[in-house]
Amino acid sequence: MTTTDSASAAKDFVAPSSVVPGVKIGDVLDGKVPDSPTPTAWDEAMDHFKLVSPLNRRKYTILVVGTGLAGSGAAAALGELGYNVEAFTYHDAPRRAHSIAAQGGVNSPRARKVDNDSLYRFVQDTVKGGDYRCREADAYRLGQEGVRVIDHMDAIGAPFAREYGGTLATRSFGGVQVSRTYYTRGQTGQQLQLAGAQALQRQINAGTVKLHTRSEVLDFIIKDGRCQGVVMRDLVTGEVSAHTGHAVILGTGGYGNVYFDSTLAKNSNGSAAWRAHQRGAYMASPSFMQFHPTGLPKNSEWQSKTILMSESLRNDGRIWVPKKVGDERPANDIPEEDRDYFLERRYPAFGNLVPRDVASRALSLEINAGRGVGPLHNAVYLDFRDAIERLGKETIAERYGNLFDMYKDAVAEDPYEVPMRIAPTVHFSMGGLWSDYNQMTSIPGLFVGGECGWGYHGANRLGANSLLSACVDGWFTLPYTVPNYLAPLLGTEKLSLDDEAVKEAMNRTQSRIDALMSIKGEHGPEYFHRKLGKILYRGVGVFRTADEMAKAIEEIRELRKEFWTGLNITGQDEELNQVLERAGRVADYMELAELMAIDALDRDESCGAHVRDDHQTAEGEAERDDEHWCFVSAWESTGDDRGGARTFTRHAEPLTFDKVPLMTRNYKE
Repeated sequence: MTTTDSASAAKDFVAPSSVVPGVKIGDVLDGKVPDSPTPTAWDEAMDHFKLVSPLNRRKYTILVVGTGLAGSGAAAALGELGYNVEAFTYHDAPRRAHSIAAQGGVNSPRARKVDNDSLYRFVQDTVKGGDYRCREADAYRLGQEGVRVIDHMDAIGAPFAREYGGTLATRSFGGVQVSRTYYTRGQTGQQLQLAGAQALQRQINAGTVKLHTRSEVLDFIIKDGRCQGVVMRDLVTGEVSAHTGHAVILGTGGYGNVYFDSTLAKNSNGSAAWRAHQRGAYMASPSFMQFHPTGLPKNSEWQSKTILMSESLRNDGRIWVPKKVGDERPANDIPEEDRDYFLERRYPAFGNLVPRDVASRALSLEINAGRGVGPLHNAVYLDFRDAIERLGKETIAERYGNLFDMYKDAVAEDPYEVPMRIAPTVHFSMGGLWSDYNQMTSIPGLFVGGECGWGYHGANRLGANSLLSACVDGWFTLPYTVPNYLAPLLGTEKLSLDDEAVKEAMNRTQSRIDALMSIKGEHGPEYFHRKLGKILYRGVGVFRTADEMAKAIEEIRELRKEFWTGLNITGQDEELNQVLERAGRVADYMELAELMAIDALDRDESCGAHVRDDHQTAEGEAERDDEHWCFVSAWESTGDDRGGARTFTRHAEPLTFDKVPLMTRNYKE
């Protein structure tokens, strides 16, 4: 894809009208991909980026919000280059960022195995896995820099698994037929995060990075059309403060917790991205939400979250259900002839390693048909019996031991002896803040990295591409693109804290806090959050219908009104107050959820994880409409953020595919 192709596509592009009442059709967006063949677009971009002299770098201040893999990488890399960096985290230490929760591995097309892997195959798998709703050029950059990521993270301390001869070991993940996933048993995210946090700490000690812990972003400072700062709240003292700089980078993760039940840590939230959206940053494809097939099913209503079991388990575990509806026999008492290994039956070429969206739909179909297992009949089996007989218990323990221990602690069953029980659960948001090829949002000076952006994954993310995309953004993309933006600003001072734009943002922030504190209703934020999650699971879940999505929009709007009249926050705002923190996040979720439902109803096709009952093939697979919907929806919303009406405008970036031609996904052969 080239800018010439993009310009031609944009010129000929006609956005379809919306079936959602009141939605306006906006501009056609330019992704700013270089005018070059797609495989060389990133090289072309780097060759023409503006540079900042080493002697001038300390004259710039860059604010980095979030210290996960994307944030810590960007802060450490830019600090190493000599920029003045301020990093913010709501944790008590950078190492606690949610990147530690990723388990199975990190992809890279290094082609060290003799299995015919290549950069092109990586791009093909990524674009196909995302059901052709990502930028092809982004996928190429992900693969190109992904080769560097493994060597870099290995060099700074990530203890990757190794083969007997000392070379780095790999395994397979969903949606591919090669072995390109590098791993550290079942704790890859934790080890990469520790390595990144150590690199960040080195720059903190060197004085190039100033770290602010227990700080949460509440607003953004915009002046002259540029993002020039953030408003933060100290989570211990409640103090609200402004910080200004020449550019801001968000690496604040995804928004899956909008569903209440998700695999994310309870503190993970979408507020930073949503507050940026409130200031004018477009939100891309918000309804593209991944349901991970290897989650642990809920066993009671009082559970506050679900638990993730790594997709890597599908390398050796076999997924099955009883053939007979309502079969109550214990798993080990069900003979082979009464078991249905349905993924192997339906998708013989990929078997249990089909992409997550395909697997989650297949699991849901079995559960909904009455073949679910477990006390609540809401799961399927993931069975390691055959792998243990073939490889031995010791080998399985070497590969997945900590995951098996975690499962036993959570469920009180030994997966070495009985099959695991798994079910689809909300996990990863493919949608996020729209950004161009340089990772800059629709607000100049505001950049994104990792899951809070929309890049790379389209309508479905392949397993082990999340750690990769966060590392690529932090270490090998933003350190090139941010200086390209900063270079023309040489000699420009960062905004004074006395500037009117700063005062306006501070007043706006305090006004919203005061509004939340003054409601004095009857219910805490969790009451509304649980209700919101149930609406979303039903209306914007694994399977979607036009009626349910329309119903969800109306229910969310009513719940927003109820929230702004019925919320009760205990304590005061000028102190540690976790109820206030959660209330602010739930207020954001209410608005985000409305846009998610609108985006889902508006996108009149099925693609990836977005599957509508009126757009399916005869075999029940997602049916895309490339003639009308081969574009990224980038939403702008305005209006009352305290329960009143809002207006929505859908902008669009057309997508073209040069090296990976549009085709129907096929994982059967």
